[in-house]
Amino acid sequence: MKVNLIFLLLFLLLTQQLLAQQSKVTTSFESKHGTLITEQLTSKILQENRVNLDPNRKVKVYLPPGYAASGKSYPVVYYCHNIFYNSERLFQDSKLIDLLEQGFANKVVKEFILVAADYSTASTGSLYENSPISGRWLDFTVQELVPYIDSKFRTLRQRESRAVAGDFMGGRGALKLAMSHAEVFSVAYALHPVATGRGYMPWSEVQIDWKKIHNAKSAADIAGDGRAQIFVAVCQSALPNLTRPPFYCDFFVETGNGEQKLNPENVIKAKKEFHLEETLIESAANLRTMRGIAFDWGRFDPNQDHVYSNREFSRRLEDLGIEHEAEEYRGTPFNKTWNDTGRFATRVLPFLARHLVFENN
Repeated sequence: MKVNLIFLLLFLLLTQQLLAQQSKVTTSFESKHGTLITEQLTSKILQENRVNLDPNRKVKVYLPPGYAASGKSYPVVYYCHNIFYNSERLFQDSKLIDLLEQGFANKVVKEFILVAADYSTASTGSLYENSPISGRWLDFTVQELVPYIDSKFRTLRQRESRAVAGDFMGGRGALKLAMSHAEVFSVAYALHPVATGRGYMPWSEVQIDWKKIHNAKSAADIAGDGRAQIFVAVCQSALPNLTRPPFYCDFFVETGNGEQKLNPENVIKAKKEFHLEETLIESAANLRTMRGIAFDWGRFDPNQDHVYSNREFSRRLEDLGIEHEAEEYRGTPFNKTWNDTGRFATRVLPFLARHLVFENN
């Protein structure tokens, strides 16, 4: 009996020691966190605008857990946030970083640097276009942001190791950058992008308070009216007019003799600039050089134009022989992205793992 008791005590002691060692190993493994840095980039390009853009842009840079000690260089993923948003809010609840570090720890994808610049404006935010009115955001990204990151951090400075991703209007931005600058980025993933195509609702039927827009003395007069703000931003990008304050653009609905009248020429011009499918033919050669293109969309988006236009965008890519992944998933786009089983974790990270190059060529 005494011997059995001794063995039992020894067993319990060894078990406690083993559990303690396992606890230490687990704690050490889980404590491997990266570093989130805030840089400030003063843009010369964004000084050219008529909407009072601040050229001092905050840039969030997430360095993965191995960055500090490894001495190696890493691929970079550039993230484009949505309108009415900014890079600070992107990291506010730490969920994005949690999903990244879970993906690294579980070997879903090798480590990379994530960069999210501030594409916000005082009113709407970037539509990821070049405009003399609302900012040359594409040029800012390619000519200033990417070189800045390459000069400050240990990056793999080759297109095969650069990706661009984003959600909603930022998803449009990711696709636009792939279409226009495939020499810089080789991988693109757009989470529920908007403005990929025409949709089925004619712009003449979109409910916009044009009277409020035409009577406005400043951007403050349409603040809070999201649809008005978005379509003013579209017109500033597609229909700039430096002689027409306060928005410095023309519109596709004008007011004359107390009546609102559709301007068909401006509708056509604005749609050509705003809807990505309108310039797919010109961009096809660029897109065929991409290592990976993917986008997805939620079937139950309250704005079914987004669903329709993404389906059509994929069909146009097929007709042009452009390899891509396109997926319509069940649910809305608002609750399927930033959770443990959401799109970023289960689709974006594995896609990056398959298509990004993680070593120098």
